[in-house]
Parts: sequence; structure tokens; C-alpha cells
Amino acid sequence: MSAWITVIGVGDDGLAGLAPSARALIDTAELLVGGDRHQRMVAETSATRLTWANGLDAAMEEMERWRGRRVVVLATGDPMYYGAGANLRRRFDADDMVVLPFPGAFSFAAARLLWSLADVERVTIHGRPLEVLNLAIQPDTRVIALSRDGDTPAQAARFLTERGFGPSAITVLENMGGPKERRIDGVAERWDHPRCADLNTLAIECRAGPDARVLPPVPGLPDDLFENDGQLTKREVRTMTVAALAPLPGQVLWDIGAGSGSVAIEWLRAAPGHRNADGHAARAIAVEQDAGRAAMAARNAAALGVPQLTIVQEEAPDVLADLEPAPDTVFVGGGISREGLLEACWRRLSPGGRMVANAVTVEGESRLAAFRAANGGDLTRIAVSHAEPVGRLTAFRSAMDVTQYTGMKP
Repeated sequence: MSAWITVIGVGDDGLAGLAPSARALIDTAELLVGGDRHQRMVAETSATRLTWANGLDAAMEEMERWRGRRVVVLATGDPMYYGAGANLRRRFDADDMVVLPFPGAFSFAAARLLWSLADVERVTIHGRPLEVLNLAIQPDTRVIALSRDGDTPAQAARFLTERGFGPSAITVLENMGGPKERRIDGVAERWDHPRCADLNTLAIECRAGPDARVLPPVPGLPDDLFENDGQLTKREVRTMTVAALAPLPGQVLWDIGAGSGSVAIEWLRAAPGHRNADGHAARAIAVEQDAGRAAMAARNAAALGVPQLTIVQEEAPDVLADLEPAPDTVFVGGGISREGLLEACWRRLSPGGRMVANAVTVEGESRLAAFRAANGGDLTRIAVSHAEPVGRLTAFRSAMDVTQYTGMKP
């Protein structure tokens, strides 16, 4: 069967900006799929209309019932860049679909500002927390962000100012490619423009103020950036732990006994941002039985730019049997001595997956040694000392040694 779904990218100028062949596909559609704004662009049609009002999954279920008929999906700009095409592809086979792209907001914004798109950080706040900006904000970095609505520019300006990036230049590009296109320029710390049009894109030239705290994407953030109650994998050990966990595109991490969530957070920050061949971005699940620590982990994740961290407030190993998705990588940072915990993690670990576990007690070290004897792997002892005042002089004071297990499941 040839492709029966055609996904057509549309600009703000509507059908007028489309090629005649794309117009013909819309005119002959039997099922016309799209949001209210796109549906209004097609004033007259003999097709049955389907919107996203009941959610993407419900719409795709209805589309499935039209298999083999002429289904046209209208989307904004490039449907394969944070768009409907990318979402549909996770449900339908490549042979089912044809995509006709239109220049998207990123391309339009780069053209308007004469920015090299290859050198720009691209993020979306549409349908996502504003805190995703935390990962993109770096000194002298250019960011293009898809807005949620007309309030987003003012919210982003306040957000940048609170982060110490108040001098950053902000350009709002409204309704690009349409008759109502407009550009608004300003500085984050002095932003006083009224509410913008809902269809807008943000372009930010990040400039650090004197009080800005720069957060590099590599593992090893300072300990004081994490809200914690003392249950925190310290900076040097955390750096080695994330390196041992080896973040990769699209993989799933379980952080068992997550505490403040520091390892899962640093793993997500270090994981490559692009999706794997199955269309999945890197995901992390933090399992923490203590409600207060679970809440801290959620706050830390938002503050450090990875609000997508999933927090599961349950006790391990009991919760692990039904936890989904199964992990490609597991970190065990708490409860090492708990009977059956390491074995339960190993059972759920995907073949070829990696498990890392840290212990500081003799009992925990004994469990790791026994587990290594049964399943193979490596043990490493991590010793860290810091220079501290001793009276009028300085001496190195040792932190507690950490024994680290690293193993690959056959």
C-alpha cells in the first residue's frame, strides 16, 4: 500500500504560501487533521475534520480507522522539527506517510536575524516547562526558543534576569511569514513590552551579568547547587559516576535511592540531546522512597534544566518489577545492603546494559564484592581529599572512600 497520510507544513500566510500540488492534496482529502487554527485556514472542504482536541493518541486512533484513504494533516512549519510529523512517525510506518515541509520557526528566525542556524541552541517551551532554558543559557550563546503563548517573552525575561543574565538581548518575532509579522526588541532586565501575539518565537543573545552563575553541561556541578539534606553524591564522585554510566542518545537510566537526584540530573544534562533511531530522547527515572527527598529531586531537576526527570516515590526493590520503561543503565546509590536490590536491578537491566553502584560502608562493599564474583564487572575505590585549615596552616582532610562497581550485562 502506498502512503495514505500526507503531512503538510503551513506557514502563517496559510494556504496562499503552499505549492499548487499541496493545495490539491488538501482539496481532495477525505480526512483533514489539524488544530483549530489550521482548520480555519481551510474554509470549505468536503473532508471530515479531525482536531487534536481529545489529545494526540485519540487522534491517531481515529486516523487508523481511515487507513488506506486520503488523510491530510496540517502542521506548523517543518512537521519533523518538534512537530506533528515527528509524533505521527512514532505511531505509523514510514511507508504510511509523506511529509511536505515548510520553513519552520527556527529557519525563519535565523533568516530574519542572519544567524547561522548551525551555531544556535534550539529549544521549545511549547508544551514544556520554562526551566528547559536552564540547559541552554550560557554566556555569549544564541538561543532560539519556540514560545508557549504571548506571555512567554515576559516570563523568559524574568527568568533570565533571575539567573543573572539580565543584560541578554531578546527579540520576539511574531507571526513570521504572515501579513501580521512583527519584530520586538529589548533587554531581559528592562523588558516592559505588553503581551505579545500567541504565535511568536524568541531569539536570545545570552549575556552574563556580574552575578551570573554559569552551569557548564559537563558533569561535576558544585554541591551547593543541589538542595539536599546530606544525602548527596559529592562532586568528584558524581563526576566519575556519570562518566561510568556513559550517557547515550535515547537511553533510559534508573537512579535507585536517588536522594537529591544529583546523579540522574547530571546524567540527563550530559546525555546527547538528539533522539535515537526509535525517536526517543534520553530519559531518567529517579526512585526515592522518602517524600521530602523526592520533592527536592524534582526541584533540583527544574532548577538545573532537566524538568523531564521522572520521580517515583516508592521503595526499591519492591517497585522495580513493574517499573517501565526498562533501563539501559542503572545507578544504585542507596540501599546497597538491602537484600535482593542489586539482583533485582540486574534482572530488569536490558541486555548489554550497564550497572554502576556506589558503597561507603563495609557492608555495602561486601555486597558489591559478592555481586561482582557472581556477575563479573570491575571494582574501583575512589578516594578524595580536600585542603582545609588546620589552625594557622592547611592540611588535606580525606572524605569517606567510595567503592564503585561497574558491570555490563551480557
